[in-house]
Amino acid sequence: MALQKYPIGIQTFEKIRTGNYLYIDKTQFIQYMMEEGLNYVFLSRPRRFGKSLFTSTLKAYFEGRRELFKGLALDKWEKDWIKHPVLHFDLSTAKHNTKEELMAELSMKLAGYEEIYGKESIEITLNQRLAGIIKRAYEKSRQRVVVLIDEYDAPLLDVSHNDDNLEQMRLLMRNFYSPLKTCDPYLHFVYITGITKFSQLSIFSELNNLANIGSTERYAAICGITQDELEMQMSEHIDYFAQCTGDTRENVLSELKRHYDGYHFTWPSPDIYNPFSLMNSFWAQKYESYWFASGTPTYLIRMLRKYNAQPSELVDKTVGSRSFDAPIEMGTNYLPLLYQSGYLTIKDGDRKFDEYTLGIPNQEVRIGLMNALLPYYLQLSGNDITDITLELSNLLRKEDIDGALRVLQKFLATVPYCDNANSEGHWQQVMYIIFSLIGARLDVEVRTATGRVDMVLYGKGKIYLFELRLYQGARAAIGQIDRKGYSERFALDSRPVVKVGFTFDHERRTLKEWCIE
Repeated sequence: MALQKYPIGIQTFEKIRTGNYLYIDKTQFIQYMMEEGLNYVFLSRPRRFGKSLFTSTLKAYFEGRRELFKGLALDKWEKDWIKHPVLHFDLSTAKHNTKEELMAELSMKLAGYEEIYGKESIEITLNQRLAGIIKRAYEKSRQRVVVLIDEYDAPLLDVSHNDDNLEQMRLLMRNFYSPLKTCDPYLHFVYITGITKFSQLSIFSELNNLANIGSTERYAAICGITQDELEMQMSEHIDYFAQCTGDTRENVLSELKRHYDGYHFTWPSPDIYNPFSLMNSFWAQKYESYWFASGTPTYLIRMLRKYNAQPSELVDKTVGSRSFDAPIEMGTNYLPLLYQSGYLTIKDGDRKFDEYTLGIPNQEVRIGLMNALLPYYLQLSGNDITDITLELSNLLRKEDIDGALRVLQKFLATVPYCDNANSEGHWQQVMYIIFSLIGARLDVEVRTATGRVDMVLYGKGKIYLFELRLYQGARAAIGQIDRKGYSERFALDSRPVVKVGFTFDHERRTLKEWCIE
């Protein structure tokens, strides 16, 4: 079967369209922008979600390259194909820089356009040079200029946890972007992308007409792949995946959905698949964690530690939009960064009352995020726990909870010393991470009419109530479950309830004993 190639790592529209690569048509969103008369546009989406490819698509459109759009939605709508001068700045090359290095990087980018449009001797600062380029590009072409800024926040994210460094970088970038306001008469269209939101006041000085399309329903599917796009534009690829793996089409779709679907960047919204992971899965014909394998940003882990984020808190959290859809430098918790970076997403919402439920999008993100957090609780890496998770998964499928606890006891006894090990909360989070890594459904601090159950594990055939004790025996933990009547909370569930009391040995730092009823 002759299928189009998968554009893994390719972010150039021209290369995809001329190289027989699979392209999911997103050009209708350019039509929407033009119909609405948008001139200044901002889009935030997680890394590797197609922001750069869409920016490249805009570049080709404004350069009047109609031949690249043959057969696409935009070609049926656009009639004029006017060629504009386009200034395209990719700030992803400015990561991990000092202030001086960032200035040199920006200077080099400007120098490339100065070779085309010239430079006046009085233009010294970065903003003066950018303003001069815009004006001369307009004068030379007699067409207003298009400015595309991709990954605008790349220089800022790695210092987002450090207020002093962030302020220096923020002021530098605000100065660089200032001509986007003063050169308005010469500008036709400005498009800015990033992972996160920094406040317009702090970065885009006085640019108060910036349309944030990322949180609007009409542009919900501008990046990523919807279920309809998957089944209609990739139908042959699904069948080929099933054929090569000896599986059914229905099972392939189910596994792809479980691993890579579930993103919502506004509400309501269609389900959005991670395009990077989806394309890699089709290419490799395996369900693996491709997005996380491409790198977990260090700024994410730093911010989670800064705000002391607990893994169990990242599930089904109901908050108002200001708590998560806000500039990250104005945030008081980890929610804005986790949401905007794609580690949490909207699961449900009520716009009328401004209430939204956030949760982890899918299996890939859950496993990757727990692996990233694991070293904070135990001094080991995700690779160190692979064997134990496989063994635990097999035992839980058999509903052998005693065997699973024996495996955990043996494993935890081999883990090096770590801080905070003398608290029940620490071990509660350790258990949550380990069970989450095997895909188990586990909740902590589950409310009942008379108290809170430490942990609830939902198996296929049974519900397990875990009560943890650090200094008392396992029988005392069972007594707590009975005394508080925790089992009554699950009386309407057809599955039988199993009570599990266990205690930790705070000296050996492992499970000491347990009791199952």
